[in-house]
Amino acid sequence: MPHRQRTLILFNHDWDVAGFARQPDAAWHDSRGFDLFSFPSNMALAWFDFDRFTRRLAAEASRRRWGAVTSSHEQFGALAAALVAERMGWPGTPVSAVLACQHKLHAREVLAQVAPEATPAYQVLDARYGAPAPAGLSYPQFVKPVKAAFSVLARTVHSREELHAHTRFGRRELWIIRRLVEPFERMARQRLKPRHSAHRLMLEEPVAGLQYNLDGYVWQGQARAVGMVDAVMYPGTQAFMRFDLPSRLDPAVQRRALEVAQRFLAAVGFTHGLFNMEFFHDPATDRLSVIEFNPRMAAQFSDLYLRVSGLDLHAVALALARGQDPAQLPRQAPTAGAASSLVYRHFDATQPAPPEPTPMQRGELAQAFADALLFTFPKQGSGLARDYKWLGSHRYGILHLGGRDAANLRARAEAASKVLGWPAPFA
Repeated sequence: MPHRQRTLILFNHDWDVAGFARQPDAAWHDSRGFDLFSFPSNMALAWFDFDRFTRRLAAEASRRRWGAVTSSHEQFGALAAALVAERMGWPGTPVSAVLACQHKLHAREVLAQVAPEATPAYQVLDARYGAPAPAGLSYPQFVKPVKAAFSVLARTVHSREELHAHTRFGRRELWIIRRLVEPFERMARQRLKPRHSAHRLMLEEPVAGLQYNLDGYVWQGQARAVGMVDAVMYPGTQAFMRFDLPSRLDPAVQRRALEVAQRFLAAVGFTHGLFNMEFFHDPATDRLSVIEFNPRMAAQFSDLYLRVSGLDLHAVALALARGQDPAQLPRQAPTAGAASSLVYRHFDATQPAPPEPTPMQRGELAQAFADALLFTFPKQGSGLARDYKWLGSHRYGILHLGGRDAANLRARAEAASKVLGWPAPFA
């Protein structure tokens, strides 16, 4: 990268802040975009528009000496980065490919054509937000928004009454939902022209099996796997409890997953950029079922890969943004044989969640676990109530740790959780 050229990072929060900050050229990064989860930054949601936002960034580019753009932000960042790259003639994921991945119903239609064996049965929910649930559906059904992030409003329902209750929204909730989706809807109508609006929910057959994440990137039209992360749920729920690396999934199934990803990505014209494919594998039937494709880095896993394989996904993202082959990146020496992203959740809305760690607890954690990476997500009031309704739980913390192996990692995680005063996320 020319030394006068800077990199623009859009919606740079949480894992990205740590991931991009550890890069040797971090001083040459600029960040733009608001935080959806903090006030007053999130007030920008009221008037956000992709075209206006990206035109303003393009106009600022020469003055700021930007020469590349990247983002791992699902709601707005990935699409905004693709639009800026297109306007400026920089390397980036094609806009149409980002739209095709993020419009979950359109993505299902494409997947059904190119990989029918990996496509669960699906249908659009023929009702607007807040309208009565239609009669004649069979249950159970897995319901999720056509456009959303963070597993918002995605869950299994077992009756029409449960579906109806799940899709009741107050005026404030509807305001938020519409403004989260409408910027995408406008761009999709212009560039993708899908058969169905993104202002919809969709239904899928519930799928058995364990959940996994395939992480990779496409360089010059060729999909390359980075690795596989296992998703572990809280028992009896669809809420993530941990993300574990290395994966326990059979290597043969991992190769099948990459082959399915290659077919889909080629079909939507995904020729450049990082991707993450979420899928189930049922060991009883050997069925592989795709959940969704994310046209971006799974930033939460970058730190895990760095610990276990020495490959930094944030370095990969920067290389791709600058038109450099990530295969040429040097790897660091691994620091762990196993690593986990531990997700702390509270499920009972009638009882308070465990409190945030005190400064003394944080200090003790840093002293005893030098490799720990801690995030806390305190919420209250309407934001906390939305967590319980939209997600079924309140995610109040995430902790990343490494260990010599899975057993050592678990022992360290239990000890670190004790320091924080939180229940360790293990079944």
